[in-house]
Amino acid sequence: MSNPLSFDELLDYLDNQESQFVLDSVAAHGFLTATVIGRPLPNWIDALFEGHTSEVPENVIDGIKRWRDAIMAELKNETPIELPFGEDAGNEEVAVDFSDESDIVAWSIGFVDAMYADEASDWFEDEETAEDVAVLTLPMIVLSGIDDEDPELADMRRDEDKLVQMANSIEGNLTELFLLFHTND
Repeated sequence: MSNPLSFDELLDYLDNQESQFVLDSVAAHGFLTATVIGRPLPNWIDALFEGHTSEVPENVIDGIKRWRDAIMAELKNETPIELPFGEDAGNEEVAVDFSDESDIVAWSIGFVDAMYADEASDWFEDEETAEDVAVLTLPMIVLSGIDDEDPELADMRRDEDKLVQMANSIEGNLTELFLLFHTND
């Protein structure tokens, strides 16, 4: 790698791209997190860039791979993943932004995009864990707004108190999902 990007340069690249196939840094973090904690996604780079990987600079691909490795290292060191949102989610005196432009929604969209990026990598295929996976991924699915046609999910998305509870559960749910997919208990 002739010109590796620093982490800040990588974030700047992601946040300043106007390309439709490059996620912003918050959504990219959600996507990478899902690829680390969930079922293996062998084609995760192509899925991240929607098949346009050849149009992305090599040093950006390298930076993305190093970022994903850092997220994996956090989990392996039993350190909770540092989420790029939510510092106010537990503070009842501060209104949390759940609008479509908010970081938590962008992160959730990235996460859910990775969950469903490859039909061969079905998070719900194991009957013994499918219900647990559904419960643990519900906050990300609701917050992403991806399935607003479902009346139950749409109702949850309109309930601000429910959204705050869901936002506060994400960190713990990520750890539980990682253990569910990566241990043999």
